[in-house]
Amino acid sequence: MDIVEISKVLSNKTRVNILKWLKNPELNFPPHKDIDHFNDGVCVGYIQDKTGLSQSTISTYLNSMQNANLVIPTRHGKWTYYKRNEEVIEAYVESLKTDL
Repeated sequence: MDIVEISKVLSNKTRVNILKWLKNPELNFPPHKDIDHFNDGVCVGYIQDKTGLSQSTISTYLNSMQNANLVIPTRHGKWTYYKRNEEVIEAYVESLKTDL
């Protein structure tokens, strides 16, 4: 876990909001059409719709979040779903408490 890299990713309000929304996806996103659960996360399209930003911007944001290991992608056919990486998020928070 790279505390500086994660902090850079979290310096963007939209990326922070995405992580907040993914914490309780059933409360923040409509049900998926093809899958009846959120076990693998939320479809990129739903995240894009909620932010109101372009597909390319959201893809860039999710890619940076993935590179920092904050989210875990799962492919279902042509769609990618994202969920929080709770283990890394907890380690980051703990590192902030103990190291700073």
